Amino acid sequence: MRPAVTSRSAGLWPAGPPPSRRTSRRDGGVPRLVIALALFLATAARLPTGATLDPAAKTSPVGNFPLAMALSPDGDRVALLLNGQRQQGVQILDRHGAVLQTLDQPAAFIGLDFSADGHALWASGGYEDALYRYRWSGGRAELDRRVQLDPMAKKGTHYPAGLAFSPDGSRVYVAENLSDTVAVVDTGSDSVVQRLRVDRYPFGVAVSRTGDVYVTSWGDDSVTRFVWRDGRLVRERRIAVGRHPSSMLLDDVHGRLFVTCASIDRIVIVSTKTGAIVGHLDDAPPGVREGSTPNALALSKDGGLLFVAEADNNAIAVFNVASKKLLGRIPVEWYPTAVAVSGGDLITISAKGSGTAPNPTFVQPDKTRPKKSTTYALGQLNGSFMRVPARLGKAKLAALTARVAAANGWTSERRATPAGRFKHVIYIIKENRTYDQVLGDLPGADGDPALVFFPRPVSPNHHALAERFGIFDRFFANAEVSAQGHNWSTAAYATDYTEKTTPAQYADHGRAYDYQGMNRDVIVDEDDDVASPSAGYLWNLALRKKIAFRDYGEFVVSAKDVGDDNGTGFVETREALRDHVNLDYPPYDLDIPDQRRADVWIADLQKFVERGEMPALQMLWLPNDHTAGAKAGKPAPRVYMADNDLALGRIVEALTYSPFWKDTVVFVVEDDAQSGPDHVDSHRSVLLVISPYSRGGVMHRFTNTTDVLATIEEILGLGSMSQFDHYGRPLHDVFSSEADLRPYDALTPSVDRNEKNPADTEAAKQSMLLDLSRPDAADDARFNEILWRAIKGDLPMPPPVRAPAGAMGE
Repeated sequence: MRPAVTSRSAGLWPAGPPPSRRTSRRDGGVPRLVIALALFLATAARLPTGATLDPAAKTSPVGNFPLAMALSPDGDRVALLLNGQRQQGVQILDRHGAVLQTLDQPAAFIGLDFSADGHALWASGGYEDALYRYRWSGGRAELDRRVQLDPMAKKGTHYPAGLAFSPDGSRVYVAENLSDTVAVVDTGSDSVVQRLRVDRYPFGVAVSRTGDVYVTSWGDDSVTRFVWRDGRLVRERRIAVGRHPSSMLLDDVHGRLFVTCASIDRIVIVSTKTGAIVGHLDDAPPGVREGSTPNALALSKDGGLLFVAEADNNAIAVFNVASKKLLGRIPVEWYPTAVAVSGGDLITISAKGSGTAPNPTFVQPDKTRPKKSTTYALGQLNGSFMRVPARLGKAKLAALTARVAAANGWTSERRATPAGRFKHVIYIIKENRTYDQVLGDLPGADGDPALVFFPRPVSPNHHALAERFGIFDRFFANAEVSAQGHNWSTAAYATDYTEKTTPAQYADHGRAYDYQGMNRDVIVDEDDDVASPSAGYLWNLALRKKIAFRDYGEFVVSAKDVGDDNGTGFVETREALRDHVNLDYPPYDLDIPDQRRADVWIADLQKFVERGEMPALQMLWLPNDHTAGAKAGKPAPRVYMADNDLALGRIVEALTYSPFWKDTVVFVVEDDAQSGPDHVDSHRSVLLVISPYSRGGVMHRFTNTTDVLATIEEILGLGSMSQFDHYGRPLHDVFSSEADLRPYDALTPSVDRNEKNPADTEAAKQSMLLDLSRPDAADDARFNEILWRAIKGDLPMPPPVRAPAGAMGE
């Protein structure tokens, strides 16, 4: 009998054969294409978030990730501001949504408005610290000039966002998102004549007919009102409206200001006469406290109806302003971010449009990926335009409301997980791999062996664990990239700040990585954290239920990353994690092997065994499958993956030889799937569900990140955080009634762990330009090409064709 907690040596890594190629046929001679086609025909269109798209009217595609819209003075044109990772700038549409012009800018962010006289269109320039003025004539825009807001400052110091004009057009007011200021720009001289302080991360600007200026602060709870006195703008008052306000709409006729607080699903109504809050509209999904994400507003001509773009409901909510009642919802496409009333119609813009789509034109390694490539996860997010009547009959609106509920899964009933089977959950989060990269060569499942980066000799434990405990070939990460992914994986939600700033951050447009407990590279309190969800994280649920939990690496940083130049240890970025983190366990750092992380966890497990009790919930970040590409002198990609694979195998082995194995389940996910090709979808990723009750076999059912969280929450009785886990699809059907208590013996990858990337290759030269200091700092599409070269050599890389959302499974 082996000791309760032991593991095979991590030092025995013999050199192995090069990765092998497998055929595309599956057990029983069934071709992969037949499996995929059957799945496609049997299922409805579904997003990686689990929702389906069912827009109320025909939609038209537009550019990359539009976040703002402005109607031309005559109402015949629609201007959009594109804020994507692939494309930023202005796009002009006709009234039916056809694209007439696309005017690229070096950068753009949030702000777009026509001048008071209607002869110009102004756009914010984000990272460029500039405004762009376009001449407007005959329904067309032509760049006139660029207005630099602070010529002496470092680029990206101010980051102009929302903007609005004074009633006479002589001033434009600009929210400067990163300097916590509002700039007053003289439109005649193109000069900043005033700069005033506001609260953290100013977002939107609204101006009343009398010239009062309102500015929301996304990172705080306030709207600041400014008034004119003695020829200057002065701060008149701070209005506390609620957590993280963003968009506004002024109704001068009725003396009210509507303010969206997206992370708490609330629209606050402020009296412009008194500055007092006079009411609010609750906009949460049914039965939960978070997840609609109201983020844009429009008012009917008579002021009686308020239309609210609900980004995460994929809908427009219709409210009766007088009664403050929700009348219904209109389904649109993915992630609506702008809404406007034009004549008798309602125009909506959805930032992520129709969702994921095939990308067969992914360039081969011998070609440089174009800057405007649509092959990268964020680069694929083309928006959409939709036009519907603003006034809908009661019966029609009720029918559309029912479609929204069905599309979001709000009508589903969850069965209770059988009680008493599991007492412990171990949740392991890894980095960025697609299903096909790791498990595409598994027989019987829908994988493409030609796309495998890390075959069985490199990842034997991933393969063996999947074959014994279950192969999930329809598991999808909710997120496109890690900035969203670590929030989806721990909070079942990504806030509007996270979603709206991620493309610019990943385009290397001067924003800090604000998404795992720090803002501007400083740890902040949770309520002050501009990116944090209001309902908290998985560990907050555990604290509320007084369930013991332990964190290993997640939302932890090196001391040196928070300004301690002499620091050698690690620091948690959330107060709630204090006293629940093993600070000997390293967070993301590619210079630290995952074997060290496994060593720390196994040592803790030994202590749990000695005490006779183990925390009910444990979270581990196991990040080295991210790899360092072909960076000279770094371990080769195969070595990083083998390190990650062996660490996972050792963790599972140690658990299965412990007394806790009989009532523990381990969930292993990737935070996102951005770093490679997959023939089904760029969000399809690796899921392992490891327990004595896991029934094994191939499971084609749809599963995503928030379904895993829903399962964890049910097992531990935690409740839920957002609509996505609350209405998730827990994995009831993957467990059997009988336990198989056989232990698991870790397998040693057939990789020489001393293999280093050579210094004289083209891939090494390109890798030297990559920032690998944190997850996703590098251009990941280019990073993936480098990985292919490093692993496959000159073998041509097949284009990763991604099926429509309908192929995502049940």
